Amino acid sequence: MTNRIILITGGSRGLGRASALALADAGDDVVLTYLRSSAEADAVVAEIESRGRRAVALQLDTTDAASFADFAGRLREALASTWQRDSFDVLVNNAGYAGSTPFGGTTVESIQTLVDVHLIGVVMLTQELAPMISDGGRILNISTGLTRFPANGAYSIYAAVKGAIEIWTLYLAVELGARGIRVNVVAPGATATDFAGGAVRDNEQYQAMVVSTVALGRLGQPEDVGGAIAAVLDERMQWVTGQRIEASGGQRL
Repeated sequence: MTNRIILITGGSRGLGRASALALADAGDDVVLTYLRSSAEADAVVAEIESRGRRAVALQLDTTDAASFADFAGRLREALASTWQRDSFDVLVNNAGYAGSTPFGGTTVESIQTLVDVHLIGVVMLTQELAPMISDGGRILNISTGLTRFPANGAYSIYAAVKGAIEIWTLYLAVELGARGIRVNVVAPGATATDFAGGAVRDNEQYQAMVVSTVALGRLGQPEDVGGAIAAVLDERMQWVTGQRIEASGGQRL
């Protein structure tokens, strides 16, 4: 068997980076995308290569659906030159941002940007790349614990759009089931990254509030979620599809 090739959007930092490293540790090769910082992406590639795996970084703006056909072409070139393949095995739709849409202060523009990234971008990129995913492969969409527990009204639209992706995941699991492609969702809880301005990582008062709601009694770390993603994508999970798996340490149970 050849090593799996896993494409992770937004793989240069945060949960995407942690997932890429966890999957490399599990023996997978990685294609990661980045929006702006090629230096950050190259650093992740180097870390993966130091683990004895192969990796490639490609630029992608997941808000720009018109660019997805060009991205697919660049991905084909990378697969052919690095792996001598015309397909890959797993798509992880991770790229995104929180946005702030407090009730009374929400704008059409802020809603549209969140929809572009977390719904239109995910759906259209997956549709573009699905013919390149090997039969028997995986698609994993990254959601949020906020679809289950309302915690901060400023993230209401973010959570609502993620909820839409959770529903779409069910339909996609049915659509691609005949090809043996499993489609699932991982929903992280509060995690110490730079997401949403890094509040969970940097603000001690906010950290204390979060920890008080977590059954396991501590903050989530990127490696916690990266490990959960690697576990869901493990080949031993081949009989699991259309499921939402929350990685939150039991937040707000």
